[in-house]
Amino acid sequence: MHSQPPLRTPRSLSASALLRSAALAAGLLMATATASGYEVRAGHILDAAGNTVQLRGVNWFGAETETHALHGLWARNWKDMIDQMQGQGFNAVRLPFCPATLQGVAPSGIDYSRNADLQGLNSLQVLDAVVLELSRRGMYILLDHHTSDCQSISELWYTPGYSETQWLNDLAFVAQRYREVPGVIGIDIKNEPHGAATWGTGNVATDWNLAAERAAARVLPIAPHWLIAVEGIGASAHCSSQAGHFWGSNIEPLECKPLAIPADRLLLAPHTYGPDVYVQPYFNAADFPANMPAIWEQQFGRFVQKGYTLLLGEFGGKYGQGHAGDVAWQDALVDYLVGKGVRSGFYWSWNPNSGDTGGILQDDWQTVRSDKVQLLQRLWGNVGGSTTPAPEPANPLPPAPTPQPDPAPAPTPTPGQAQFAFQQIVDTDWGSGYCQRIQVHNTGTTTGDWVLITPISGQVTTLWSAQWLQQGNLLGAIGLDWNHSLAPGASTEFGFCAQR
Repeated sequence: MHSQPPLRTPRSLSASALLRSAALAAGLLMATATASGYEVRAGHILDAAGNTVQLRGVNWFGAETETHALHGLWARNWKDMIDQMQGQGFNAVRLPFCPATLQGVAPSGIDYSRNADLQGLNSLQVLDAVVLELSRRGMYILLDHHTSDCQSISELWYTPGYSETQWLNDLAFVAQRYREVPGVIGIDIKNEPHGAATWGTGNVATDWNLAAERAAARVLPIAPHWLIAVEGIGASAHCSSQAGHFWGSNIEPLECKPLAIPADRLLLAPHTYGPDVYVQPYFNAADFPANMPAIWEQQFGRFVQKGYTLLLGEFGGKYGQGHAGDVAWQDALVDYLVGKGVRSGFYWSWNPNSGDTGGILQDDWQTVRSDKVQLLQRLWGNVGGSTTPAPEPANPLPPAPTPQPDPAPAPTPTPGQAQFAFQQIVDTDWGSGYCQRIQVHNTGTTTGDWVLITPISGQVTTLWSAQWLQQGNLLGAIGLDWNHSLAPGASTEFGFCAQR
């Protein structure tokens, strides 16, 4: 879905703000130094400990628009909204973004008197802060490549102004940056393919299934523990019924052309909507909404019985404040999903400023639509699931890729990467405090800048040979001018003392 936001004038960043944001980035850039593995098995998402994960999710949009930041920050404090989400039972957020947001531009639409901790941060750093905070609270994040131009949803994964190479590079950048954040379960690689998008025709320029396979092949070597969320396409003459399909809803061609993506990584994430968004002919049928389960079954639901793991990446509507049939449609959809055992999904949206669906919040950005929450609670039921991702060792982050103009939709080999290993050496420990060194080694094939975020005990009293920031029990460190960039095979070292 896409709604035009109320635009705000971008703020210029002062030199002091840039310096402060650079220091803060050490604490926000990216991880709790622990990562979790996720997989899909027998229709369920599992964490690294083998626990079933239920995604009681909502979409919070804005970073895919020209504000380059989550919407609502002109009206609310961002952490207060997360508090409110959790209070309503949500434990997962789908975060749309666009390429320019990844480039660290100046965001707009933020009232800094309400969000002082975001002052001076660029768009990427704001996204960093949100991802890290959600994860810190034990929530799950599904990242979503939503728009290529930060305005409208393109039919294909590339456009005349945004090449497949750029798309793959952006997916790789996001995977590298957030792969160690425990709450990030993976990425929805393209929002709502439609129009010219095909599946299984053999046309490399339009076959979404082939593009999805190339995207998975690019992301999974970098983030092998992530899930790859693949949406359907729109109307199609190939291996599809001719019933009205919403953008991203049509998984039917999977029957004829399965995806060559590892089964334990593949998450089917179609979208579906009701008459508030578009009045399909079947919404006017005499037996509506009793006719809907067969349509949903044909378009995507039957793949649950075939062993796939499926959830809806988007669904929603105004629920009584729009088309007369929308309440019946949403009620029927929840009944259908419950009957299928599909208890996870991402409702569209948290935001009230989605013109054709409204949101969980009402237009004041404060009041909750309790009727929508009750609907979702019926979907969630009493199904449990882990709430805190299990840890794995962390890796650092690379610099952002430089976009290259190339409109041809051709596969791109994965380039060499900087990879870093960290060794912690305790020099002295006197019980109430300690000092230790951390050695950094570039084990990759290209030069890169290292970043480490690691849990520690105690409060740092002094640290040398790095810029640093402590946030609770997390220590973030980045190199100085002379040691932040390491060539392949090179090493450096920093150290600190802490009081327990």
